[in-house]
Amino acid sequence: MFSKNQWVLPALILAAAFLLGTFFISGTWRSVSKANQTITVTGSAKKDITSDLGILRGTISVQAGAAKEAYQELEREKPIFFAYLTQKGFPKESLNLFTITSYPVYEMNAQGMQTGKVIGYVYSQRLEMQSNDVLKIKNLSLEISSVIERGVNFTVEQPEYHYSKMAEIKIEIQAEAAKDAMIHAEKIAEATDGELGAMRNARMGVLQITPKNSNMVSDYGVNDLSSIEKEITAVVNASFEIK
Repeated sequence: MFSKNQWVLPALILAAAFLLGTFFISGTWRSVSKANQTITVTGSAKKDITSDLGILRGTISVQAGAAKEAYQELEREKPIFFAYLTQKGFPKESLNLFTITSYPVYEMNAQGMQTGKVIGYVYSQRLEMQSNDVLKIKNLSLEISSVIERGVNFTVEQPEYHYSKMAEIKIEIQAEAAKDAMIHAEKIAEATDGELGAMRNARMGVLQITPKNSNMVSDYGVNDLSSIEKEITAVVNASFEIK
């Protein structure tokens, strides 16, 4: 038979092994748990941009009792209009002319319904002016309706102001937003006695291109073409590992 003393040494060895195993597992768990800790932050960046391309569009239109007369009247007014634009710094050669369109005008009865009787024709031609001098486009948009005094019926559309280097600035602004997110994450990690690790993932938000000092925002992004002075804003949501 075995004496009680013979079980003491094996029992001590088993107890020591159990304690060491528990310590190892506990340390490993803490290490894994800490490695799995992440922090998610939002970074943003904003830049002012000035449009460098202006576009103005509009339509000359005339109406006459017969199609031939309407066409002839349109051809009569166009040289007058082109002369006006040349004076404003937009010679005919710089214009983009669209196809002439036409449609009949029907007589209306007392109930406001078409009778099927043609009483005239409308002929029109749309055109476009462009310039890198955006103020030149803006001034023309404000003055061009005065051609009615010269006998030209011209309907002007709202001018558009574009920024030609948008592709380059999008990359730049998104990089700055990501950097801003990292700075926020570092400050939070420092405040909790941690150290910022590698970025786990990042998601770029839609860009907001708005008039300067505007609070416009949209889930689908904003692409303002109505203003010369604009702001472009980028947002990045990023997750970082905490060591």
